[in-house]
Amino acid sequence: MSDSPEIVQKAPFAVEVTEGKSYFWCACGKSQKQPFCDGSHKGTAFAPVKYTAEADKKVFFCGCKHSGKQPLCDGSHSKL
Repeated sequence: MSDSPEIVQKAPFAVEVTEGKSYFWCACGKSQKQPFCDGSHKGTAFAPVKYTAEADKKVFFCGCKHSGKQPLCDGSHSKL
């Protein structure tokens, strides 16, 4: 397997999160439940990234899997 994640989409996933709730972002790009982990990384060097919401709000999870601010989008998709 490649040591690079699969690019799911070149745009972020907008998600309404709930304060205090933890979310597990897919880092490998193989999950069928994007942008969240479904365990598809098993057997690879990838692991999900935990995100705990600090407030009820909309956040933008990285869709290209190349963000420097994982699990959130930092605009890296515009350079791919």
